[in-house]
Amino acid sequence: MPTFIVTLSWTDQGIRNVKDAPKRSAAARELGKKLGVEIKHLFLTTGDSDLLAIVEAADGTDLAKFAMIIGGQGNVRTKTVRAWPEAEFAKLVSELP
Repeated sequence: MPTFIVTLSWTDQGIRNVKDAPKRSAAARELGKKLGVEIKHLFLTTGDSDLLAIVEAADGTDLAKFAMIIGGQGNVRTKTVRAWPEAEFAKLVSELP
């Protein structure tokens, strides 16, 4: 299943209610299951983003729905990129003309 990296930044609302973040992440995992998105890892981070999630989804459409719902709750803003594991990357490169 394709892997995606989602970076999340807290909004003013999200950081004001940061103590609720563990409950929100559990709810996000449940929502993900319903939409075909599995949160494999969730990390608190420093730097440009507050959180980083490694997720798997059948395609970007399921993940886009997930991100819109999560963002619409007002606690975080998301950015998503597709990630290819090293073996898949090597295969892609080997197929270049």
